[in-house]
Amino acid sequence: MIKKQFSLACLLFVFWITTACSSSKNDDSTKKKIEAVYDKSTGISRAIPSSLGDVYNATNFDKYTRVIAPNGGSIHIVAQSRVSEEQVIRSRSVLEHYLKNLSGSAYGNDKSAVANKMAENKAILCLLNGKDDGTNPLATKVTGQPLYEHEIQVEGHTWYMNQDYEHRDATFEEILHLVHDKGIGVDDNGVPSTRGASPKFQQDIRTAQKNGLLNKLWGMGEDKWIKELTNENSLSQEYLAAVVDSYYGLWGAWKKSSTHGMWGFYIAKSRADLKTDDPMGYELMNNKFFHTYLNYNARIHPTLNGNFSLKFDNSKPYTHHSRYLKMVTLLGNNDNSVTVNELDNNITGNSGVNTVIFSGNSSEYSIKTVGSVTTVTDKQTNRDGKNTLKSIEILKFKDVEKRL
Repeated sequence: MIKKQFSLACLLFVFWITTACSSSKNDDSTKKKIEAVYDKSTGISRAIPSSLGDVYNATNFDKYTRVIAPNGGSIHIVAQSRVSEEQVIRSRSVLEHYLKNLSGSAYGNDKSAVANKMAENKAILCLLNGKDDGTNPLATKVTGQPLYEHEIQVEGHTWYMNQDYEHRDATFEEILHLVHDKGIGVDDNGVPSTRGASPKFQQDIRTAQKNGLLNKLWGMGEDKWIKELTNENSLSQEYLAAVVDSYYGLWGAWKKSSTHGMWGFYIAKSRADLKTDDPMGYELMNNKFFHTYLNYNARIHPTLNGNFSLKFDNSKPYTHHSRYLKMVTLLGNNDNSVTVNELDNNITGNSGVNTVIFSGNSSEYSIKTVGSVTTVTDKQTNRDGKNTLKSIEILKFKDVEKRL
């Protein structure tokens, strides 16, 4: 029997889109049109809202989704024909990750104001065909934040697994720019601005950016680019992107430098490097706004045939990044396995025979099954954590395999 898989984001999207009320016949007609072609398993519509503007039409874009802000406004995502549905879902998930509240943090305890400001500022994420090489004619026409097809990795896809940087994962960077520009708010070259919802956080970002540039921690060898960024007031955005990318392990597999990230012009390659080499950058990530781990449900691409590891393994380039995941759903019907990390993981299998791999012997874990959910808890601390499993057939321990 094929297993049905729905993410919380998709269920919320269905609720929002089916319960939204409209005060005009025009809006009601648009709502019905979107619902008519809406895929409830993906949260993606094939109808593009006409309110976005002339360039966002059915000729230029054929997929649409959104994130609903607390004020009821929409943060829009539009995609061109060659951008896959899984790339759209992954992009939406990263946006939701940035906007998820971080309890007890300095600026992210309640991100409602940031999300609301993005909706008020008409934030649009544009997922464009091809790559950022100037050949896509829409690149100069769209008003939203561009992110290209060849820059969107999906967990489990060959681009993600190989990490060859021919298709480097720019998803986190470009979506961060959208959140920063339209939500957090960018100052006027250091002068406070009311355009964003978190000017105090922006002040911290600007201070760290100035320190990074002054002490040659960032932007090294890029004098012409730095001048361009200065003129367009984009220094703090690009600096923060370098920090975030290294923090989430996106440059760990890059082979052209053993110490630097972001194409070599940022001093920190990994989270550990960030803490020692750019302490002010690290402090931006330390319980300020960003989550320590990736909190979205990573949908593992249906082409994966083998193992997906959440545990860092230097022989597997992608694990520099996947080590920060803790929730995954296998897609497709291949017989796959997932290796757990030290976090409390949530793992959902596909319609094949799925295995979850643990570090220790079976006697070192407690195993409990209630209904269709199995919980495997490591009795040893700081090793495999607590794992909640659905649609998993086999548990593989160091000494034995157990079939559920």
